[in-house]
Amino acid sequence: MIYPISLAQNLISWYKPSINIKTTEKQDAYYRISLCINKKMHTSIITTITSKTRTVTISRDLPTVIIGERINPTGRTRVLQALQIGDFEQIRQDALAQVQAGAQLLDINAGVPDMDEVQLLPRLIKEVVSVVDVPLCIDTANPKALAAALQVYEGKALINSVNGEESSLSSVLPLASEHHAAVIALCMDDNGIPATSEQRLKVAANIIDRALQFGIPFEDIIIDPLVMAISANSQAGRITFETINKVIQEFGLNIAIGASNISFGLPDRERLNAAFLAMAIQAGVTCPITNPLSMSIRKTVLGADLALGRDDFAAHWINDFRARNV
Repeated sequence: MIYPISLAQNLISWYKPSINIKTTEKQDAYYRISLCINKKMHTSIITTITSKTRTVTISRDLPTVIIGERINPTGRTRVLQALQIGDFEQIRQDALAQVQAGAQLLDINAGVPDMDEVQLLPRLIKEVVSVVDVPLCIDTANPKALAAALQVYEGKALINSVNGEESSLSSVLPLASEHHAAVIALCMDDNGIPATSEQRLKVAANIIDRALQFGIPFEDIIIDPLVMAISANSQAGRITFETINKVIQEFGLNIAIGASNISFGLPDRERLNAAFLAMAIQAGVTCPITNPLSMSIRKTVLGADLALGRDDFAAHWINDFRARNV
């Protein structure tokens, strides 16, 4: 086991088991905390994200929650150009289209070169909530922009993201705690992106430890095992799946991924993304950040949920078919 002793203490507090842990008995603590976690694995951990009027529940016992990825100027020239000239109609259209296609959360990114993200990100949030009522995932590496966005957001947001770098931990976690937000935790730290699943798990453990110290509820930590381009490393997919497996086995937390990263630099990206996403959902991903407007992606998610017993009487599958064939 790789838990820091403070993580063992924090998890013991969260699980409220009937045993005592002595801080000097480090090896014993790791063993006992594992027993505590294993007892809780019979019940899937539930993460809730809210807007002013809607609550979205994320759990391995429930259908996959799609986080729509399209309000992001990185790689989307149309969004970039619209934001550069202050045209928010494109943003509103993207928000509506993604929700209509099945996205239950929307990722909001305002990373436009040479623009003031501290001003732009809150404006984007206001524009999006003017046309849809789904909860939002606030996507920024700028702590000041994050603080400004959380200030205007009405509900319990999902922060994308915190990582194991000290600068990230010390700036993002206090804001998450102050605003009662959930966080996506990336398995990378000051040493970069770990090459193995074991190293990524260790980073995840350290982030969980720090988050708990800030009073962030255990269930409000969502782990991102990192999806890297398979064109650069043929083992990238395998490492991601191994990390997912280890995180679930050790902690049972919900899992998010940037699903389309796997196909970067390759042709026929949509089909590869869909194949990877189906495998990732089976491995334990509960809330992928992906494109709900892609028919193959949407059908992949619905099909995976149906095959995994998360769609009673195939209701979602049939309703989607009927909606497309009216």
